[in-house]
Amino acid sequence: MQNVLLIGDSKFLFQEEYSKINNDLDMHYIVANNGKDAAEIIKVSPPDIILIEGIDTVIDDYDILKISQKSGSYIPIILFTEKASVEDAVNAIKSGVYDYIHKPFNPEKLKKNFQKAIKYKEGKDAELKEVTHKEFQDELKIRGIVYESSIMRQLAKNIVKLAKSNANVFIFGESGTGKELVARNIHNLSSRSKYPFIPLDCVSFPATLLEGELFGFERGAFTGAVKSKPGVFELAENGTLFLDEITEMDYHMQAKLLRVLQERKVRRLGGKEFIEVNVRIISATNRDPEQAVKVQKLREDLYYRLNVVPVYLPPLKERKEDIPLLVHHFISKYNPTSAIQIKGIDNDALKCLMEYYWPGNIRELENLIHRIMSLSDHDTIEIDDLPNHLKEYKYESEHEIFDESLLKHSYHEAKKKWMERFNIEYFTKLLKRNNGNITKAAKKSGVSRKTFYRMLDEYDIDR
Repeated sequence: MQNVLLIGDSKFLFQEEYSKINNDLDMHYIVANNGKDAAEIIKVSPPDIILIEGIDTVIDDYDILKISQKSGSYIPIILFTEKASVEDAVNAIKSGVYDYIHKPFNPEKLKKNFQKAIKYKEGKDAELKEVTHKEFQDELKIRGIVYESSIMRQLAKNIVKLAKSNANVFIFGESGTGKELVARNIHNLSSRSKYPFIPLDCVSFPATLLEGELFGFERGAFTGAVKSKPGVFELAENGTLFLDEITEMDYHMQAKLLRVLQERKVRRLGGKEFIEVNVRIISATNRDPEQAVKVQKLREDLYYRLNVVPVYLPPLKERKEDIPLLVHHFISKYNPTSAIQIKGIDNDALKCLMEYYWPGNIRELENLIHRIMSLSDHDTIEIDDLPNHLKEYKYESEHEIFDESLLKHSYHEAKKKWMERFNIEYFTKLLKRNNGNITKAAKKSGVSRKTFYRMLDEYDIDR
């Protein structure tokens, strides 16, 4: 049986020629009088076919075409009309309508139209299933990234796509979010995977040593250079070079790096010959890259060279639904070397982990689980096993003072935005705590009722 959604006049279903088609093809109908009702039906229970009476129904505030395309399967849309022009028909087909039929219509011809639409749907669904299955199989090849949140699932899909590309990638996110892990997965899934992946932590070397690490040096190039050494560009030939914390690289050294990226040639310190290099660059920073450019921590010309494809790696506080999965992943990881085999974590302890804001992100969570397992004398992680600062934070989690996103703005802009957020939260919660009584709330706040009213109006706070 085909589930069919009719948008328009339900009387259409009872026409004699249409009733015959319905009996032959075994169709079950749901009728929506307008685009709004149709949109709700499609979201809840996507039909097999959509029939639309008149072109105006498609072109309204509830774009049926876009909504149907997001349903997870292909839904052919057949448009019935007797007024529209050829131009309207062409535009409808271009926008995604499967078929466009003028009234009055021939019953047999209409039946064939439906049969073709059903067959076409079956073919398109098979294609979608194959693509989805392939994407899922590609995702399974990703190693070490544990997730179930939508934001990380999208990141996983992007990793698979980036692996097929040769473009430079710029990963930015807070410390401890796993930037090198993402870079390694892009490399391992790429055509360069049989060649080296070379990571270089730019913050670990002063400028005088970093140049030699990057480009290599010849014997005698400087005091202590007793033998020649290739740089990471040579070592990563045909593979991937991961430049971690790129914004901590000396500003003048960034200019030398830019030249290498432009010319794809390096010259060792103390050397005379240029060496051609074929390397993909993946760079990373825990700073806001645009802000780093503004404060001259990152050269603008180098940023645009590196930032062909930007990848934002969210902090753990933005993907808290992944925490239970991560906890069990780390338990499994460290159980083989633990004196006591940990079976899991109790609900109170897990709730506490979910409420914490994790400034150290996944690295902090992993270290915590490892430490607890090393010291534990029982087989379940309990709330008493957690450090005091973490247990206490669950009562303070709503009161985080500083938001890293403010660093995108100048000092005065950031201060203004912070004050706006503070005022909204303060007056909203104070009013709620006093059950909406403005006189009591104003007294508690130490400001006049007039000022309290003004703040409510200024920040559009519900009373």
